[in-house]
Amino acid sequence: MRYLFFACIAIFSLSHINSQNQPWQGKFEPIDNMITAPNSYRTASGAPGKAYWQQRADYNIKVVLDETNNTISGHETITYYNNSPDDLSYLWIQLEQNVNKKGSEDFGNMKNSLKDGMTTRQMQFLTRAIDFPAGYSIKYIKDSDGNAMKSLVNNTMMKVLLNTPLKSGDSLTFSISWSYPITDRSLFLLSREGYEYFPEDDNTVYLIAHWFPRMAVYNDTEGWQNQQFQRLGEFALEFGDYDVEITVPEDHIVASTGSLQNPESVLTKTQQERMDKARQSFDQPVMIVTQKEAEANEKTKSKKQKTWRFTAKNVRDFAFASSRKFMWDAQAVKLPSNTVMAMSFYPKEGLPVWQEESTKAIMHALEVYSEATFDYPYPVAISVNTSNIGMEFPMISFNGGRPKNGKMSKNAKAGMIGTIVHEVGHNWFPMIVSSDERKWMWMDEGLNTFIHQRTIAERYPDFNSTTPKSIVPFMSGDKNILRPIMTTSDNELLSQFGANFYLKPTVGLQMLRNSIVGKELFDAAFKEYANRWKYKHPNPADLFRTLEDATATDLDWFFRGWFFTTDHVDMELSNVKWFKVYEEAQNIENQKQNIQVKTEDTSTNATAHDFSSGPEVIKMKDTPDNAYGGFLSRLDDEAVRQQLSGKNLYEVTIKNVGGLVMPVTIEWIYTDGSSEINQLPADIWRRNEYEVKHTFVKDKEVKTVNLDPNFEFADTNTGNNSFPKKETASEFDSFKNKQ
Repeated sequence: MRYLFFACIAIFSLSHINSQNQPWQGKFEPIDNMITAPNSYRTASGAPGKAYWQQRADYNIKVVLDETNNTISGHETITYYNNSPDDLSYLWIQLEQNVNKKGSEDFGNMKNSLKDGMTTRQMQFLTRAIDFPAGYSIKYIKDSDGNAMKSLVNNTMMKVLLNTPLKSGDSLTFSISWSYPITDRSLFLLSREGYEYFPEDDNTVYLIAHWFPRMAVYNDTEGWQNQQFQRLGEFALEFGDYDVEITVPEDHIVASTGSLQNPESVLTKTQQERMDKARQSFDQPVMIVTQKEAEANEKTKSKKQKTWRFTAKNVRDFAFASSRKFMWDAQAVKLPSNTVMAMSFYPKEGLPVWQEESTKAIMHALEVYSEATFDYPYPVAISVNTSNIGMEFPMISFNGGRPKNGKMSKNAKAGMIGTIVHEVGHNWFPMIVSSDERKWMWMDEGLNTFIHQRTIAERYPDFNSTTPKSIVPFMSGDKNILRPIMTTSDNELLSQFGANFYLKPTVGLQMLRNSIVGKELFDAAFKEYANRWKYKHPNPADLFRTLEDATATDLDWFFRGWFFTTDHVDMELSNVKWFKVYEEAQNIENQKQNIQVKTEDTSTNATAHDFSSGPEVIKMKDTPDNAYGGFLSRLDDEAVRQQLSGKNLYEVTIKNVGGLVMPVTIEWIYTDGSSEINQLPADIWRRNEYEVKHTFVKDKEVKTVNLDPNFEFADTNTGNNSFPKKETASEFDSFKNKQ
């Protein structure tokens, strides 16, 4: 024994030395070397540290929408607060409108293949055969004394040079005057803003976003986040207060981020009265602008202008929509800590479905998301109807989905409602829990889709919602082209980003909540993450650490496999052996008469195909004294035999074919028709990541054994999940056959 002990120590020491030279990357190793290290800014628990800081930018903007020429022109004053410990000699400002220039470095990248039979619109995406003006014209940049400031533009980023460094703890005020041509949204792939023209009544709906030069993020993990905007990776932005004056044609209705400050100047007395009524209406929307009034507006084409003024506190962006076509409804939503106005804006082309469903969907999103994270803190939540898009901004979202001739299929309506819920949900992720969309799209899309799907499951149970089965086709794909979730936003294949950045993180969080951690513990941890990082800038490490910290659960194995690899789940139930134990030594022959004894040696690795040969028999010997070592107490050998008398012992062998470790759920179907489920934690794979054996004691005889009967873990091949073995198509094969 002593020799064996020291031999084990020697072997462990050698393996430890080898691991120093060649780090072991087992599935249960910590992910510390794969995520950013904790420091005084971000703690090892996943919370912001005592020294955490972030920058801030306040905006005062005046903007004019020129409907005749489809242009935006504006003047903004930015007050930038340097809360970092660093002195800054220059600032980076985002100019997203420059992505629409023909010379932009991302031009044509999204769809860059020529093929026979292309549509003219596809060819326009690729070549811009018909060119049009786009991008910013910067008229001036001036400091607070009116002196010109030097700048350099690199595609969608502008570097503003400072005459004297902006010291740590100081602030800087400067002004920018600019303009740009508003682009036709139908001419761009992944267009998040612009205008939509309605030829039938010669009117336009304007979705104005990414419209003003905005401060880039400067943070503790990478300094300036000044990656170029290439459409797929979205935005990283600082929080601040906004005071915005929007001048539009007099007959336009404006939906905007923020609170309207001058209703008496832009709304009729009747509209103001309706708005007062809506603030007390908790059961149904009140029409602020009716269909009749909107249709009358469509005919006016006023050349006069009026200015709408909005203010917003502690938001990271600002957007608005403007049109004379808008109908407008509003309803109050009571949350535990405040009351929010849910509002929808839509043209008559959205009737009747938008009037029936949009504001209701906002209400459902506000209630479920608030329960899952924190109460929605802003005064309004707005849904604007448009074509072929779902895009979010603080307090306002642009959402596609329109009936045709007033009708919508159930699937189309579900898609429309799902889009509204999803985009309203983005107010939490990333508009408040402000992750870096430019770098980690999955942190906003995945977390948001997780609560979005929970909202659909709870409030729209007749609609299909995402489950682990949803991700099987993707995870069964070609590993030569699949990429892990932890891929930066612009580096994902366009064909995969929906599955990899939306669905796979969603399914992963569903697994943690429903099957690995448990709902109560997980929900508290997820809420902890949201509250720790609201109005701050979390990184993936902050999420991973918080979920472990708040659940007392080692989840590194899950994060490593699900987020950092392209492994998939495929657990094979390779064998089930059935045993019975002799009750006592003196009646062995009597026992044998009642048990159909197998002829093969029980020590072999022979694989049975069913239970037809009956159980193997085991003779239990008394434990010899020397097996106890120095212990003086002894087992009651006869009591052990009696406890197992007449019981069925099943040794289950499970192989990890797909590479991704998961808990193991086993369903037992007994010969009397009853059933039972056991679950083994993922820890069973710690000592052997490729194959595990586990013994179960059952009173009844088993007819069938199944793995993952409720499809909790996205197993890509259910054909090898049962014993006795049967020939069945894999889940993925079944999916393909239905296509």
